[in-house]
Amino acid sequence: MNKENITNGYFLYARKSSESDDRQIVSIDSQINELKRVAERFNLRIVDILSEAKSAKSPGRPVFDEMVERLKRGVAQGVICWKLDRLSRNPIDSGMVSWLLQEGIVQHIRTYDRDYYPGDNVLMMGLELSQANQFIRDLSQNTQRGLRAKAERGWYPGCVTIGYLHNPMKQKSDQEIVKDPDRFDLVRKMFDLMLTGTYTPPMVAKTSSRDWGLRSQRGGAVSRSNIYRILTDPFYAGTFEFPKGSGNWIEGKHEPMINRDEYDRIQILLKKKGHPRFKKHQFPYSGLMFCASCGAMITAEEKTKVQKNGNIHHYVYYRCTRRKDPNCKEKPVREEIIDKQISDVLNRITIPSEFVEWALIQLRRENELEMVSKDKIRGNLQKQYNNCVQKIKGLIDMRASSEITEEEFRGQKIYLSNEKERVQLLLNDLDQRIDNWFNNVEKLLGFSQMAVSRFQSGALQEKRDILSSFGSNLMIKDRKLSISLSKPLMSMEVAAKEVSKIYQRLEPLGMPINKSVLEENFDKSPILGG
Repeated sequence: MNKENITNGYFLYARKSSESDDRQIVSIDSQINELKRVAERFNLRIVDILSEAKSAKSPGRPVFDEMVERLKRGVAQGVICWKLDRLSRNPIDSGMVSWLLQEGIVQHIRTYDRDYYPGDNVLMMGLELSQANQFIRDLSQNTQRGLRAKAERGWYPGCVTIGYLHNPMKQKSDQEIVKDPDRFDLVRKMFDLMLTGTYTPPMVAKTSSRDWGLRSQRGGAVSRSNIYRILTDPFYAGTFEFPKGSGNWIEGKHEPMINRDEYDRIQILLKKKGHPRFKKHQFPYSGLMFCASCGAMITAEEKTKVQKNGNIHHYVYYRCTRRKDPNCKEKPVREEIIDKQISDVLNRITIPSEFVEWALIQLRRENELEMVSKDKIRGNLQKQYNNCVQKIKGLIDMRASSEITEEEFRGQKIYLSNEKERVQLLLNDLDQRIDNWFNNVEKLLGFSQMAVSRFQSGALQEKRDILSSFGSNLMIKDRKLSISLSKPLMSMEVAAKEVSKIYQRLEPLGMPINKSVLEENFDKSPILGG
């Protein structure tokens, strides 16, 4: 098809959106001016000039849709545009453009530097439109990936709220979000007014705008709707949710404007009983315990109590989820009670440092004896291994001289190869097995010595790890945590009782005990030394 055959003229279509993918595209006015020159140079008659500021990543552009309908009616038979991606960046509109060209409804598309006709460039045009569509998809995925990475580093990936600024001079390892020197203290005063309990949000907004002159970065006063958003935004307490509505709360690295108690008090004053929870993974024992009555999992929840004097108290309760039995009667139990029950168990297996030192010496002596026995075992295993290797070689010689059949050779070879592999595994495991035994006992002694202090001063994950070490059969019945100790911990409990008896026997008056006397009694004990 030649452009001289096009009698109805052309639509000049220009588009630009404000999104990041279009930032490098020339403005609509510049597109129109350049395309007018193209039309004049190639003697193309322009029927109408159409333009819109709208993204093409999804269908629904009013001006484009109107142009398509007018093309179908035959108002024009050609289109002039800057690039094909100005016409479409989504598969639906791209398909429409291709269909119009293939059906001859559009007989010519002229871009700034190329021609597209129904008979010669449809495939190429399809590839270019597909590239435009893939570009917008990749851009979206890369953008989301970047936002997630930023959030995981602790920085809110979006426009920051009033009182904060993105750091314009940020370098590597610098803070990405900093306090706004002009507004941070004023916004903090808004929270202070609310915390007095005598101001309503509209009164706070009016005071901040009229008396303090607080303005947003765009110069507007704090509106009534905006003040509610500010007062309920957990970002000011140091936490944000990303993505929105996901329940994934992240501790931000920005400097909080208010603390958690202040935030909770404001939500109560606002009667926000369902205020945002940003406590994901903040309960040490959630997911580790089960209800002994119905077998459902034990979950945790936090309750907040406000006293008449304004003090706020937080309580954590562990309760049955009732997913297996909605009528389960098991009552909730406070976290402090569970802490006390775990501490009681740990106290039963706690051993003093003097016993640990003595026990390690005994273990090393026993380990040295094991090493002597291990050398004898290794020698025997090595002989078995060498014997298997020699038999395999002899078997190959016998087959080569036709002394045995192929079937006999294969059967014997499989048996000897399996035996050789078994002996090799025993050799490899010999050193590791004895070393692992010593290391495991050493860790057990260290755990029994330090468990109580680690638990009492430990962070959330420390407490969780200690409870997990008790095993998986952790049940709650009548507000009591039932713990079945593993065999190694049961042996530590027996040892701890015996050590305690020795101390009680040697310290009737609370006098210091000589280390050698202690070790002598440990040796004589039928439980410890026997």
